[in-house]
Amino acid sequence: MSDSAPLVAPEAEVEAGWIDYNGHLNMAYYNVLFDRCADHAFESFGLTETYVRDRGLSFFVAEIHVCYVRELHLGSAVRASFQLLEYDEKRLHAYQELRHRDGWLAATSETLYLHIDASGPKVAPIPASMLEKIRDMHKDHQSLPTPERVGRQITIKR
Repeated sequence: MSDSAPLVAPEAEVEAGWIDYNGHLNMAYYNVLFDRCADHAFESFGLTETYVRDRGLSFFVAEIHVCYVRELHLGSAVRASFQLLEYDEKRLHAYQELRHRDGWLAATSETLYLHIDASGPKVAPIPASMLEKIRDMHKDHQSLPTPERVGRQITIKR
C-alpha cells in the first residue's frame, strides 16, 4: 500500500452556516466535504479548471449513496478519504469516508462518476494521459480491503 491509499484530503472544520435547525451538520454539507475531497483526487488525475475550460471535458456525478453514521456539530474537525474502487474508459466508482479528528466514522459515500464532453453533454472517453494516472491510483488502492458499506441499497426489510 502506498502513501496515497486511500487519498486523504486536508482537515476541514464544520462551518456555522452549515448547521441546521437540529443543531448538527445539515445533510447537504456532508456532500460538500466529500466533493472537496474528490476534487483533490481529480486534481491528481489532471482534472483542473484549465482542463475543463480548454478541453470542454469534466466528470459529473451519475449516482451517489451517502450513509450518515454519526452527527457532526459546529467546529468539528474532519478528514475525508477517497478510495478508487473501479474504473473504465468513461467511468469511475469511488468510496469515501468522513472521519472526525478523533477517528470515529461520521459518514460514507459511494459514487459513480461519468467523464463527459460538456458540449453534449454526453459521456466521453477519458484521455489516455488522465487514464494512466487513474490506473496508477487504482493500482495503489487495490491493496485496500473492499469497504463494508460498498454496494449497500436502500430497502425496508420485511
